[in-house]
Amino acid sequence: MTGLPKGAEDALTPVREALLAAAEARAEQLRDDAAQRAAAIVASAQEEAVRITSAAASQGEASARSDAALRSARVRRHAQEVVLAQQAALRRELQKQVREAALSVRDDPRYPFLLASLTDRCRAVLGADASVSEDPSGGVVGRAGSRRLDLSLPALAARALDSMGPEVSRLWTP
Repeated sequence: MTGLPKGAEDALTPVREALLAAAEARAEQLRDDAAQRAAAIVASAQEEAVRITSAAASQGEASARSDAALRSARVRRHAQEVVLAQQAALRRELQKQVREAALSVRDDPRYPFLLASLTDRCRAVLGADASVSEDPSGGVVGRAGSRRLDLSLPALAARALDSMGPEVSRLWTP
């Protein structure tokens, strides 16, 4: 039993679908933006690695072969560190944008319906006697004894992004 008036579940369906469609569209846009940034960063890092490797190879010809191999390894390691640092920065930016998008749901006129649905979900999981309160950042947090259920908008956004792990990780692979 959801505690909503009869027919409310059906009435919430368009709201859920609209929120899901908006979230999916935003996620697609964020994925596209991140993929473009990642491709540019990888290309730049590869160009830099080629340039540095060429310079190292020229110097290495004048030195011992082992010295050239050592420098080349350092260059590859540095290039990989640059790529990894940029990937981490992109991940943080994606997390920030997803969080901001989730927080903007509070401004949607359908937000009260979402809030009611999240409250019902807390009580369904934690029990009817659960204490459910609105989170300052949006959404709700429920408590029942030592159990806690965080359905705040930032937590939901983070879980959604985590669940997209394989899709997000494809942004980093050329």
